[in-house]
Amino acid sequence: MYSQGLIGADGATEETEEFLAKFQARIDREEKIEPNDAMPNGYRKTLVRQIGQHAHSEIVGMLPEGNWITRAPSLRRKAALLAKVQDEGGHGLYLYSAAETLGVTREQMTEELLSGKAKYSSIFNYPTPTWADIGTIGWLVDGAAIMNQIPLCRCSYGPYARAMIRVCKEESFHQRQGYEILISLCNGTEEQKQMAQDSINRWWWPALMMFGPHDAESSHSEQSMKWKIKRFSNDELRQKFIDATVPQAEYLGLTVPDPDLKWNPDKNDGKGGYDHGEIDWDEFWRVVKGHGKMNRDRIKDRKKAWDDGAWVREAALAHAEKRAARQTQHAAE
Repeated sequence: MYSQGLIGADGATEETEEFLAKFQARIDREEKIEPNDAMPNGYRKTLVRQIGQHAHSEIVGMLPEGNWITRAPSLRRKAALLAKVQDEGGHGLYLYSAAETLGVTREQMTEELLSGKAKYSSIFNYPTPTWADIGTIGWLVDGAAIMNQIPLCRCSYGPYARAMIRVCKEESFHQRQGYEILISLCNGTEEQKQMAQDSINRWWWPALMMFGPHDAESSHSEQSMKWKIKRFSNDELRQKFIDATVPQAEYLGLTVPDPDLKWNPDKNDGKGGYDHGEIDWDEFWRVVKGHGKMNRDRIKDRKKAWDDGAWVREAALAHAEKRAARQTQHAAE
């Protein structure tokens, strides 16, 4: 998911070899890099792009689920979904704050998103036509996010790593919530179970795309791993996700929509794992480039929310300026 944030990233840096060697030595010693520390420009740019994309994904990710708050099948489901969407908004705020420590403003990041310069995770450009999709998003999408995010708790950049600790705890709840929805559907009527199967048929492959392109095609992934911004390659994380998720699908009595999926006892250094079919990378790049089913709607809704909230931001800024002026006046008296 957040490896997609490295697509198009500028990891180039112009510092001296001595400076870069000293910085890499700190990384290799597992020291956390803090906002006031000297860092290569490429390191900072990579973080701004990845954290910004991560923050945008949390905020845009509220839209497909928020669409179901008023239509949830019970008051309990409605309250749980409302809490989850609220959590996602909080995650976005943590991450925007982490990115701001690198010298970029929230306004700049939002303007880049609305202009198309910045991206969010491709997974949120798919529609949610049934209630089962809310369960599948929790199970597969949040499950893939957790697989990406847990290693980020050990990211070399301190503010990002610390923000991820709370995010991961809440995402774990979101995944369990989604899986519990699917358990209920799969234990319900045949029509409800078929709804769940149809949902996994539509979301399985986009969920695998969340980990980004193959390592050989991810030009900035190697440098990001060297700087320990990320700890595992795209393909490693994708394989871990598949190996963990297929047994969960079997427990539900659902079929993973991959005819090439099969257990391979020799995979993962003899520990065993699943071989899987090839991902439709043409679809992946089409969605990333803005031609998915919901790309235009997501940006339109995000722009409307940003424009509608302008008066709140202006009022908050005016209040802060007046408060600062009063404090300055009192200090002078």
